[in-house]
Amino acid sequence: MNKDLLLEIGTEEVPAHFMPGILQQIADTAKKIFTDLRISYEDIRTVGTPRRMTLIMKGLNIKQADIQSENKGPSIKIAFDAQGNPTKACEGFARGQKVDVKTLEVRDGYVYAIVHEKGHDTEALLPEVLPNLINGLNFPKNMHWADLDVKFVRPIRWIVALFDDAVIDFTVANVSSGRISRGHRFLSQGDFSITRAADYETLLKEQFVIVDQVIRRSMIRQQIEELAAAKGGKADITEELLEEVVFLVEYPTALCGSFSEKYLLLPPETVITPMREHQRYFPVLAADGKLMPLFITVRNGGSEHLETVQHGNERVLRARLDDAQFFFDEDRKVKLVDRLEKLKTVVFQEGLGSIYDKTTRLEKLADFIGKAIGASAVEIETSVRAAKLAKADLVSGMVCEFTELQGVMGREYALLEGETKATAAAIYEHYLPRFAGDALPPSTAGRIVSIADKIDNIVATFSRGLIPTGSQDPFALRRQALGLVNIIIDAKYTISLADLVNCSLDLFDITDAATRSKMLVDVEDFLRLRIKNVLADAKIRYDIADAVISGGVFDVYSVYLKAKALSLEIDKEPMGKAIQAFVRVTNLAKKASMISINSSLFTLVEEKALYQAYTSTANAVESLVDGQDYSGAIDALMDLTTPIDVFFAGVMVMDKDETIKNNRLALLKSILELISHVADFSKIV
Repeated sequence: MNKDLLLEIGTEEVPAHFMPGILQQIADTAKKIFTDLRISYEDIRTVGTPRRMTLIMKGLNIKQADIQSENKGPSIKIAFDAQGNPTKACEGFARGQKVDVKTLEVRDGYVYAIVHEKGHDTEALLPEVLPNLINGLNFPKNMHWADLDVKFVRPIRWIVALFDDAVIDFTVANVSSGRISRGHRFLSQGDFSITRAADYETLLKEQFVIVDQVIRRSMIRQQIEELAAAKGGKADITEELLEEVVFLVEYPTALCGSFSEKYLLLPPETVITPMREHQRYFPVLAADGKLMPLFITVRNGGSEHLETVQHGNERVLRARLDDAQFFFDEDRKVKLVDRLEKLKTVVFQEGLGSIYDKTTRLEKLADFIGKAIGASAVEIETSVRAAKLAKADLVSGMVCEFTELQGVMGREYALLEGETKATAAAIYEHYLPRFAGDALPPSTAGRIVSIADKIDNIVATFSRGLIPTGSQDPFALRRQALGLVNIIIDAKYTISLADLVNCSLDLFDITDAATRSKMLVDVEDFLRLRIKNVLADAKIRYDIADAVISGGVFDVYSVYLKAKALSLEIDKEPMGKAIQAFVRVTNLAKKASMISINSSLFTLVEEKALYQAYTSTANAVESLVDGQDYSGAIDALMDLTTPIDVFFAGVMVMDKDETIKNNRLALLKSILELISHVADFSKIV
């Protein structure tokens, strides 16, 4: 027989962005607890609102499963004395296993205890299980309240714990469990009783609480879309904002408000940003994609007095847009280039000067990168100009008030001041990508300045010894390094990041050879992990990724091409034999002390044949690698498979004559170096 379990933890309002993680954690924790307890169930869900987090388990077995275990004890010699009587060691083992010593079994020279454990009633276990589940939860931030020695995301106000219709009694944070829940803070009658766990969601809906976040999400999206369509537009719904709104309300009702058309003369982002980021409103776009003087918001309540709520929201937004208008008008009085001097007052990083100093480095890096990738003179000129102005909007009133608009306002002001469209675009694009899944810079100048900015940030932070560890990454270097790798791969740039790091080190005036050498190692190790992530996202097998990055990752695009080529070749029939041959070469070549080959010392047919195959293959492989044709290089290398196999079958590499041995090892070492142009095949599983 099965029953339903309900655990509702009622709290003060929890921050919306905490809730998805909390609900997932409750589900994962409950799954582990009940699996470990051998209690089966049919289904498990977690639902929640700002004021409650709820575990619902359907078909929970009323008893633990019985188990039988066989535990090995001491040897017969230790377990019994000369007369065959149990020793103290044997009796202690039986006592520890909670079995009668007479029931111990003897076989294979040892005693065994057969332990039968009968499952307990689930209801008897729950008073301990549920408080342990609650107390074991972790949160991004905790609160203490009253004089309690308890930490939780927000103060706990009520707990409902039902096993079908039976209350599971326990106490957490001086709050005793029961069957009394609370409805919507304003619309409901307040506290109400839940008779059975199965009635939970229905009763809450009667109390104006839509507890299932999936249902709330669907309701909110539908209401927003219908309102926008009724106004002749389309709501601009971002998933991030939608999820936040889902966990801000318990009973959603969407409403539409408006604002003066004069604000449409502002750049669209200056209207959308305060609307979306500060007020949690959804913009409405016309059929041509232009912003309409409308917004949609979601109230936590019913449809009563919507007009009053609408006017209140309109007043708040109007104040925000007035601020935006003021800052925009004031900013227009000072050109971006005239703001550069003020950047000297803004610290970049401790001990590393100002943002102005960073700007001068970006100009030089942009020039260096542009030449390294073969950009045109116009593209390099655009990149350098964009690098000069890239950070100027940081001291504008608009960006100081709405920090999300950095780069956006730089682009808008640059256009209004007569800068080229390419320069203005690069100012904005150099911040891309800003988050996982964000767009990459589409223009050459944008890519150049973005690469320059990211490599400057990485080298600057590493020079202070602040390499990200664990979850600590205060300067978001992992995100920037991922962006750097993705930009280079997307743009198909063949550029040495080692050269770029060295150029950056020069600009920081870091001259100590040991420091520079360590910096290169640290940066490469850091990038190696980011490249592995990118290759994993591209569905590249982990062993192929390991194989291609083992030779270094500073030429990011080449590493990517090698991985793609090897992925295509790996399942071809000859590849398996080739890998086996290459691995044998690798294992012996490690013992080589030199790579200078004396062909006159080759006397056996097999070694002569391998040497000839190597010399005829080497030029072709090196030429293909130089042209980044790694599939062709792999095909050429596979021609060595048979000569290698024949060589190992007929030649004793470790000859007693040191000269002959070393010459054979040198041949294998040379072949290994040739193979390593593509990958370390010993990493392939």
